[in-house]
Amino acid sequence: MHHPALLAHDIVRTLGTRRILDGVGLTAAPGHRIGLIGENGVGKTTFLRILAGIDEPDSGSVVRPPGLGFLHQEMPYAAGSTIADVLDDALREARGILAELDRLTQSLARTPEDSTAHAELLDSYARHLEHARQREVWDADRRAAIVLDGLGLGALAHQRTLGSLSGGQRGRLALAALLVRRPPALLLDEPTNHLDDSAAAFVEEQVRQLPGVVVAASHDRAFLDAVCTDVIDLAPAVDGPVRYGGNYSAYLVEKRAERERWLRRHAEEEQELAELRRSAGVTAHRVAPGHERRDNEKMGYGHRSGRVQNQISRRVRNATRRLQELERDRVAAPPQVLRLRHTSLAQPSAEGTLVSLRGVRVPGRLTVGRLDVSATERLLVTGGNGAGKSTLLTVLVGRLEAEGEVRRRRGLTVGMLSQDTVFDRSDRSARETYESVLGAERADAVPLSTLGLLHEADLDKPVGHLSVGQRRRLALALLTARPPALLLLDEPTNHLSPRLCDELESALGTGPGAIVLASHDRWLRRRWPGRELRLAATGGGPSGIG
Repeated sequence: MHHPALLAHDIVRTLGTRRILDGVGLTAAPGHRIGLIGENGVGKTTFLRILAGIDEPDSGSVVRPPGLGFLHQEMPYAAGSTIADVLDDALREARGILAELDRLTQSLARTPEDSTAHAELLDSYARHLEHARQREVWDADRRAAIVLDGLGLGALAHQRTLGSLSGGQRGRLALAALLVRRPPALLLDEPTNHLDDSAAAFVEEQVRQLPGVVVAASHDRAFLDAVCTDVIDLAPAVDGPVRYGGNYSAYLVEKRAERERWLRRHAEEEQELAELRRSAGVTAHRVAPGHERRDNEKMGYGHRSGRVQNQISRRVRNATRRLQELERDRVAAPPQVLRLRHTSLAQPSAEGTLVSLRGVRVPGRLTVGRLDVSATERLLVTGGNGAGKSTLLTVLVGRLEAEGEVRRRRGLTVGMLSQDTVFDRSDRSARETYESVLGAERADAVPLSTLGLLHEADLDKPVGHLSVGQRRRLALALLTARPPALLLLDEPTNHLSPRLCDELESALGTGPGAIVLASHDRWLRRRWPGRELRLAATGGGPSGIG
């Protein structure tokens, strides 16, 4: 039985006054696993909901395979259902196919081989057999056990009700049910949220083995890299969303090349503009009356002057026309990439220790025997949930009293990007907040709009109306515009688009000042060039500095 493709044509969706999706299309054949990326608010979830048929587009059409599966934020089961109910539901189709094969086998045994009914039964049996093979139905019960185990749910009693599970467990169970069912098309919205490393790697492996279509909206670059055959960037582009063949690494290479081409084209145009302005100006000057002629021009001036004047004025007209064309259609410079600028006069000194910890304890939350943070530090703090990563940063910034010895260099400037960003005045716009925190002089020197962190349209919104991700980007802008000698970042890639995470990472490698960063982001951790401090989960001491 052939898996049908998933097709969307010219999808338009407007919410309120904002056009979220503007003519987005998708063709996904079986075996294709497509990653949707882009800032929060570009319409990834809206697009998935339209593909799933939960939300209707204003115009456009979707053709979806029957039995499509969708992982979204709400569980489609009542709180009183049990884990066993969810599994039975996921296995119902596989069991149905097996029962049908059984029925067909018995009918075939009773039907004479030379009858037309036998040929029809045989045909039906072959179709069901192929379907059963594709869906791996003989393996379904064993697969269910493996999937529950891989998602850390193996130890839960099947009689537990969904109401008795944590939110994270319910989310993992919903994902498990879909992986057990193996639908012909699977739509995933941030499938690795709240998964630890081993569960995320397990999900990647399972998703890669699915025979049908997969479309996943994700911020998780490690997941996109491991799973995708294509990446669609929903960021607003001139000609709509762009589809890139390959996984996330391939997308990065292509984006880098695209930016290089853009920069080159912009530089070439600027150079041509400068030359045209000069030549239009110069030649116009030569045609101007009262221009002093050299002696050798005077001799034949009478009969040549008309022709020369015509040539020159034609050149001026051509240059002027080309100049107008270019100025009308000139290519804008590509958006700035994020840089941690260090423009203060007092450069942090490049040697010595900024903070040192000795025998530091926050009972039940953190134990650190010894830690020195140097003036050029690049330190990554890792460890499971509850290992004390955020606690350590809060101790370093001085917002939390701890037992033991914490010594800071005199006059040390410390800045921290927390996981939840709250501004004192929620009625102030992003622009006003930026100016009031930095002071007018610095805000003018490093304008908020040049940092590439907030869209022009969001600069004048009250910060209380911004999304979590937008508030974090504003907080990041404040730290970027005046970086402290010690910069602490708590899960900095949460709520940021993959592109912005990439920019932030490359910005961390440059610039003076020390950086201590706590993260569970697998992509960032794999590529981290500095030291690593791994905290043990029981509030115990660090298990080694790399």
